[in-house]
Amino acid sequence: MIQKREKKPKIEVASYKGKRMPLVLKVFLTLILAGVLVFGALLGQVLSGAHDDVNGDPQVMIILGCQLHDWGPSVMLQDRLDKALDYLADHPDMTVVVAGGQGSNEPTTEAQGMADYLADHGFSRENIILEDQSHNTHQNLTYAAQCLEETGIDVKEGVIIVSNGFHLTRAKMLAGRAGYENVSVLAAPSSHTPTRLKMYIREPLALVKSFVFDR
Repeated sequence: MIQKREKKPKIEVASYKGKRMPLVLKVFLTLILAGVLVFGALLGQVLSGAHDDVNGDPQVMIILGCQLHDWGPSVMLQDRLDKALDYLADHPDMTVVVAGGQGSNEPTTEAQGMADYLADHGFSRENIILEDQSHNTHQNLTYAAQCLEETGIDVKEGVIIVSNGFHLTRAKMLAGRAGYENVSVLAAPSSHTPTRLKMYIREPLALVKSFVFDR
């Protein structure tokens, strides 16, 4: 006689639906992601301008100011000046505007410190114009344009702006607003690694600030 097997009771497994992410957290993470993407795009713009780009035969150079110490130019400012001197060695007749006022922690104006450094390295003081009232990049370029106009220097052949590579995208944008045409750039290195890293984080934000406010 064949016995029938008893059917085993079915074990019900509750379906796992998971916990839903709170709406506030979703919004927060979305904003973080959007911020990262925007910052990345801005950093790309900064990096794209960090190279030499000389067009035509400009006869005027503008060196943008940076921190000046009691013992002389900061590392970043010296990088800019050395880059300028390399170019000026083959263009000794250029007019050079050194742009930068005096900060509260500086012994003299950045313009004076730059002029002294250039002269100490063999460039003629007669070819140097001091713009010593500015305190940011927008003022550097705007006041330099006024100095050139007052001295009757013709910039129709264009100008060369010298600064560290991370700075040049913003400098070119502000140069256009200051009325310069045919703007060339020389990208100085940034020898001090901690400062270079700091500036590549800061500069994308400064680009937004200048785009909105420096007019």
